[in-house]
Amino acid sequence: MDEYGEVVELEQAVEQVARVAAIDIAKASAMVCTRLPGERNPERRVQRTWPVASSTNAIAELADHLVCQGVQLVVMEATSDYWRPFFYLLEARGLICWLVNARDVKNVPGRPKTDKLDAIWLAKLAERGMLRASFVPPKPIRRLRDLTRLRTTLTQDRARYRNRIEKILEDAQIKVSVVASDLFGASGRSMLDALVAGQRNPRALAELAQGRMRSKIPALVEALTGAFEEHHGYLIALLLEDHDRLTAQIDELTARIEAAIAELDPTPPPDGDHPGRMPLLDRLDEIPGIGRDTAAAIIAEIGVDMTAFPTPGHLASWAKLVPRTVQSGARSTHGPTGKGNRWLKGPLGQAAVNAGRTNTFLGARYRRIVKHAPAKKAMVAVARNILEIAWILIEDPDARFCDLGPDWHDRHVNRTRKTRQAVRELQHLGYTVTLAEAA
Repeated sequence: MDEYGEVVELEQAVEQVARVAAIDIAKASAMVCTRLPGERNPERRVQRTWPVASSTNAIAELADHLVCQGVQLVVMEATSDYWRPFFYLLEARGLICWLVNARDVKNVPGRPKTDKLDAIWLAKLAERGMLRASFVPPKPIRRLRDLTRLRTTLTQDRARYRNRIEKILEDAQIKVSVVASDLFGASGRSMLDALVAGQRNPRALAELAQGRMRSKIPALVEALTGAFEEHHGYLIALLLEDHDRLTAQIDELTARIEAAIAELDPTPPPDGDHPGRMPLLDRLDEIPGIGRDTAAAIIAEIGVDMTAFPTPGHLASWAKLVPRTVQSGARSTHGPTGKGNRWLKGPLGQAAVNAGRTNTFLGARYRRIVKHAPAKKAMVAVARNILEIAWILIEDPDARFCDLGPDWHDRHVNRTRKTRQAVRELQHLGYTVTLAEAA
């Protein structure tokens, strides 16, 4: 075997797909390229490229044609949301579809770029097994995603309305938010409704406080003394109407989300051997920093079938919560984690910050990292731990979260190495150290 023998064998081994189709997708149309074995000479590749409209009927005709041609794999580039009709309709027809990241299929620099050339390049990469499929969840999980993402969007919209109301109160010199931590709690909302109804007496407004807020009545009287006019009441009434509409929609979505998760929950019902089994949403809710909304968002983004992610590390890498390795020569460093799925990383980041305030293992880990690294790095590290715990809980229906305790690091510290490090630091400062066991 010559010096190039191994390379030749490798090139022959990577050509895995005999019948492949690639689709370069735009908004109104797409360019399709098929590469099939020749009828007379199977080792010769026959290539055909043609445009297809993005309408349902045109895609259905394309699906029938690809099935008749015996296409084994259909590859398409993720272009905005335009890939969805092609992927869903071709998948429903029984074809194996891959959605690939545009970053992985860039053409060679310096060559012309057209839709036809992009489709050909994509087909050549696919037939040689040089692409990786992106994670596209099944239809029930996609529907759950639609619900959770819409709830997140509506919650953000509601927060904007709250900020606008706060701005109007500042214009009227009403400082309720300085005293009340939640302006839209029971007490704050009663005061807002009274202001809109025409009540201007600060004492009467402060008496609407409930629960622990009643101890702050003197401060509330001072905060409610301002120049609130009928104009401010009209604006706040309009904003409150939209605010309440969004709240009702969010509550309705929450009910539908929990019902959808109950249908998808792989946890079997309790039995004699496993009387303590809990629904998946409740088990995820036990993780510090995780609430039911965050748990629902995690399930919607990664699904309930963990076969797509062989290990927790694979899931963390897919979510871009693992630093990228950058190695050149003898130097090896860590690069940025990457963008990842913002619908997943956002809730996980907030959960990591919430966990950092708790007296748990995750809270101690967050505070331990913050001592020597930026807070964002600590947030990413704890978010990765939370996601890996979620993988275990989803994979094993009998698993339950068990906190290791905030003193876990102290209990597992290497005393000899810690002592040697402290002695070395003192000697570096010019001290002579003599160690003696404490009585």
